[in-house]
Amino acid sequence: MISASFNFINSIIGSGIIGLPYALNQAGLPLGLLLLIVVAFITDYSIILLIKGGNLSGTNSYQSLVQSTFGFPGFLILSVLQFLYPFIAMISYNITTGDTLTKVFQRIPGVGPDHILAERHFVILLSTVAFTLPLSLYRNIERLGKVSLIATHLSVSFSGFKAASKTSVVPTENAWAFAKWNAVQAAGIMSFAFICHHNSFLIYGSLQQPTLANWSRVTHVSVGSALIISAAFAVAGYTTFTGYTQGDIFENYCRNDNLATFGRFCFGLSIITTFPLECFVTREVLSNVICKRDLSKTEHVAMTLLIVAVCTSMSLAFDCLGVVLELNGVLSATPLIFIIPSACFLKLSTGRWYQGENLISAVLIFVGLFVMITGLIMTGLYPQDCSHGAEMFYCADANISATVPPE
Repeated sequence: MISASFNFINSIIGSGIIGLPYALNQAGLPLGLLLLIVVAFITDYSIILLIKGGNLSGTNSYQSLVQSTFGFPGFLILSVLQFLYPFIAMISYNITTGDTLTKVFQRIPGVGPDHILAERHFVILLSTVAFTLPLSLYRNIERLGKVSLIATHLSVSFSGFKAASKTSVVPTENAWAFAKWNAVQAAGIMSFAFICHHNSFLIYGSLQQPTLANWSRVTHVSVGSALIISAAFAVAGYTTFTGYTQGDIFENYCRNDNLATFGRFCFGLSIITTFPLECFVTREVLSNVICKRDLSKTEHVAMTLLIVAVCTSMSLAFDCLGVVLELNGVLSATPLIFIIPSACFLKLSTGRWYQGENLISAVLIFVGLFVMITGLIMTGLYPQDCSHGAEMFYCADANISATVPPE
């Protein structure tokens, strides 16, 4: 059970954590923390609900559960969502690579803001051709598991960097307001950070005694631990930069900050090595829907090239990580966490929808639909500003520890 818990925590604590300080900026610190707790609670509950649904239907995967419950239309909807989530995540990884590694390269003597290594488009293309594309061509998930291990260690290094950072910026106006208007988008970003349902059945099957009681304990420990780590990271990031907090927290640090450079380097390598895992998922979803068989070597290469090419093209066109995180949260993560597990359980269980546990599932479906629809509307109508790679104003004087905003 201990091993399963660690695997689950690693599944939750991924690159999505980078956007949590921005989520607190969107929602307000007090309300944001409350939302984080609520999202963690719903994640915990829906993961257990997913396994309950699997037991009721006699299935052992997310896809087979949905197909058994809602037939091919349900399977198709789930496939679209399971494709969108990692695909948009891949776009966010490329954007982050362009943001972080350009600033790392500028710490190299002779590399200035006008150097080609400081150009985000070139860096994204370079990392794609040199690293993410070759790694994405792996056919075997076991080989990618080695890459995932590297990413986990680098993420731990990044967390250590964040805890050691002492940067201080004078708080913005209304920095400690209880709530802000963009709370719904913040809930989407938090959902993106906490989603781990695609691994639930695999980890459940790895238990020596795969019972619902044991699974519940593993889930409570894992999600609870992830909540503590995520909340600490989010609060540390937001209280440092308050209203200036960007979708990529590293955008808030100055280029000449050596500790930030180390953190950028670690996190940049981490997301480069995580990209192939998401590509593996998108390729599997496409092949299951389109081909329904194992891909030939030529088909495998062609599909991988197509996925990576489209993803890279989109990441070259957009440079606001916060908007991408919002879209992925409300468009794919929210239905995968809130709606589908609850809908499956509601259909499989006996009794009326307003009785006992069925009522909770019905409420989660309603909340999920509200977050999804409202979040999409708010993101479209009120897109958030971002730094577009420019250094923050307070970096003009690197010799002071606290700065005030420009007049």
